Amino acid sequence: MSVVIWSDGALREPTDLLVTGIDHGLTVGDGVFETCAVYEGQAFALTRHLRRLRRSAAGLGLGEPDDAEVRTAVKAVLDAAGPDVGRLRITLTGGPGPLGSHRFAPEEQRLTLVVLAGPATRAEVSRVVRVPWVRNERSAVAGLKTTSYAENVVALAAAYRQGADEAVLANTVGDLCEGTGSNVFVERGGELLTPPLSSGCLAGITRELLLEWGAQDGLPVREAEPGELPYAVLDEVTAGTAHLLLSGSIRNVAPTVRVDDVDVVAGPLCLQAQRVFQEHVGRDLDP
Repeated sequence: MSVVIWSDGALREPTDLLVTGIDHGLTVGDGVFETCAVYEGQAFALTRHLRRLRRSAAGLGLGEPDDAEVRTAVKAVLDAAGPDVGRLRITLTGGPGPLGSHRFAPEEQRLTLVVLAGPATRAEVSRVVRVPWVRNERSAVAGLKTTSYAENVVALAAAYRQGADEAVLANTVGDLCEGTGSNVFVERGGELLTPPLSSGCLAGITRELLLEWGAQDGLPVREAEPGELPYAVLDEVTAGTAHLLLSGSIRNVAPTVRVDDVDVVAGPLCLQAQRVFQEHVGRDLDP
């Protein structure tokens, strides 16, 4: 299927010119976005995603997105996309701006909103590699879902060259942080632990729901304390004394079966977490 696009109040063709060359999202990456899975023609957890979109926009200093306009655009692209759609992307940028990093005055700003719907491929398991680059947990945009994704592009390309589908990064103090487009959980000592938000990781919607749903269903899952999950915990995974899973809006919950060039086994709590998440998704598409 082709990608369906909404921009400036109407559906557009993929070949249409949608933004100006001086859009700040294009010139300096001044924008935020959300990606939702789509099931049965409905964007999963849309309310939570729109809440995070507002948080990211506020953190970047953009104006607040118009919730009604976004929902109208979402409905338009999903209605037009047909039954095979699997992914929705909402992008909000600073709109036309100067060629440098500074912005126009607030009264001159006109935000750009683009909403896309298209196909998605989901895998039941994940294969990861370690990379030499780190997340800066003290960055001005730490924890914000911005369109400045060049670091992720480089790290993910390195993972693909090694036959993996994700790269897992440390932060500047050597703690486990996240993947390029996923959160991480480590099965260790009878618990499922995920790095704290203070590590610099994104507050993932799937991460958030797995913590909530897991607690409801008796799964021993929690946010780790700072320093509790060093990057070297991945050595425990390759040694078979711990296990790893990834979470994300399109991959959902995917146990890891290879780290670097070492095949590893999906842990029992990782598999249970996958089942718990899938069961809850089947009950409520906007939890």
